[in-house]
Amino acid sequence: MCGICGLYSFGQEPVSPQVVKAMTETLRHRGPDDLGVEVMDSVGLGQTRLSIIDLSAAGHQPMFSDDGCLAIVFNGEIYNFQDLKRQLESLGVAFRGRSDTEVLLKAYQQWGTDAFLKLNGMFAVAVWDRNSQTLCLARDRFGIKPLNYAIVEDSLVFGSEIKAILAANKLERRIDWVCLHEYLYHGYTLAPRTMYEGIRKLKPGHFMLVTRAGIQEEKAYWTLADPEAVTDDLETATDQVRTLFDQAVQRHLVSDVPVGVFLSGGIDSGSITALASRHYGKALKTFSVGFDFDRGVSELPLARSVAELCGTEHHELHVAGKGISSTIETLVRCHDEPFADAANIPLYLLCEQLKGSVKVVLQGDGGDEIFAGYPWRYTMVEHPLFWRMVALLASPITQLMPRDDRWYRLRRLIRIARESGGARRMAMMLARHNSMEEPPTNVLSQNARLQVRDSDPFSRYYELAAQFEHLDPSERLLRSDCAVSLPDQYLEKVDKSTMAHGIEVRVPFLDAELTTYAMGLPVKWKCLHGEKKWIFRRAMRGITPDRVLDGRKLGFGVPESDWLKGPLADYMRSVLSDPSSTQSGIFDEQVVSRYMDEHISGTRNRGILLYRLLNLALWHKFYDI
Repeated sequence: MCGICGLYSFGQEPVSPQVVKAMTETLRHRGPDDLGVEVMDSVGLGQTRLSIIDLSAAGHQPMFSDDGCLAIVFNGEIYNFQDLKRQLESLGVAFRGRSDTEVLLKAYQQWGTDAFLKLNGMFAVAVWDRNSQTLCLARDRFGIKPLNYAIVEDSLVFGSEIKAILAANKLERRIDWVCLHEYLYHGYTLAPRTMYEGIRKLKPGHFMLVTRAGIQEEKAYWTLADPEAVTDDLETATDQVRTLFDQAVQRHLVSDVPVGVFLSGGIDSGSITALASRHYGKALKTFSVGFDFDRGVSELPLARSVAELCGTEHHELHVAGKGISSTIETLVRCHDEPFADAANIPLYLLCEQLKGSVKVVLQGDGGDEIFAGYPWRYTMVEHPLFWRMVALLASPITQLMPRDDRWYRLRRLIRIARESGGARRMAMMLARHNSMEEPPTNVLSQNARLQVRDSDPFSRYYELAAQFEHLDPSERLLRSDCAVSLPDQYLEKVDKSTMAHGIEVRVPFLDAELTTYAMGLPVKWKCLHGEKKWIFRRAMRGITPDRVLDGRKLGFGVPESDWLKGPLADYMRSVLSDPSSTQSGIFDEQVVSRYMDEHISGTRNRGILLYRLLNLALWHKFYDI
């Protein structure tokens, strides 16, 4: 795992090695083991290295082809690199080392952009072709690894993190108001936009070709519509899911440094732990986290029992709201954007604790999106009569319903039912935790409202509804989850929270072979009779402990709403009442003040929105927007 960055000058002005070095230095935390910078005429490439496979100098980047015509910087892991290496050797290609970077470089030299579809792994990569003066940027299928870029002052600047682009000092920092509108509704930024006008995320499964004339092509080499329907019978499919998942876990364990697992009490991490402990060959380390406000649904006891059954070396971290404000501020700087999924807090603190213990950790992200982990959505989306009934009863139910946060799911259900259009209803279902009683734009100043009035925070979902129109409603939801919340929320959270400490997280559920098969399975096998991950649980019976497979999803999250009315209340007031916030031109000071009063007093639960505003205000202050 690494950090990569670079600059391509379209004009006559040469690239400054000092600028590329400064960009690369901002990514030191992603790769503390090595740093490389190369400037070649109009292009400069930089990389910081976290050594995982082939710890020798042979893995140094930027890496050049034997003839010196190609140069590569690469962030990620290619799990099938040994198979690809054998294919290339059969074609007469020779290798100097044993790194996956060299395999990727020579695969690109042999197959061009067709090489990306052959990769099973997570990656963000840049390849410079000196002969054609073309820079190629590419990102893995699901967006596990980030890649941002911007066209500024007759040049293209890119980086694993936005801070590398900002370090080039070429961009005038301005807010992307469409992105801000989306952020208020979703709590994170949706690709291809970022919160900076002009900086973009390369979409998952895409590559981009850039010449001196600018961006020539941005194209998908793989899409979520690609996987074909599986025709196997149920027994065969169950066996195949078990086999493919087992192989995926084994592939993700390959490393020249120690490996661990983030273990909750859930099906996904429990299944990874069960298989990893069989294959690892020595005591596997597992790590779990708990909170001070656990509302009686802590998963720590179940995680502990799984660790005991699997014989792992288990470690636990307890997170309290007191003193957490400095971590929130640090995470704003990690993301370079406002990001309001508070689960990044325990993940960041957990990695801080285990730094030096392991360099690679397996995690269960992707299991819900691939095997249908939210059954209520897939069941209800199939029944339009249900929605009509809820809409008819909405007014009397709302009048009788208490306003505290215990009823947020029902409030959200009513909001969804009131939407008339199918595409917008799907968008509302996918906008998780959107239980706010009033539009979040109420907190904006009059000028800010004018900036966002012509944008729709759900437009990305309308595009997906059209793209997946040929699929049944449940499958549309699954694919849309994979397209938006998976890369832009969950994988973004994992990358920034862990790479801040030089920890590489791998996600076996997003293995290319497993996902190609699983996404082709009938939805009814994934969510039979409203049971989540039905076929996956069936496949793992006898491997994963029954207590885990048969346990209900606790719906447990980080208690940020409780923290904001308790240990973080004064901190929230100080940030949102600070002149840098009140005079930013973004917020309506009176509305924000009223929302804070209502939340702290317990009159209304405004926690979700207030946490988003807190992160937005900190970002605006730290980045001088």
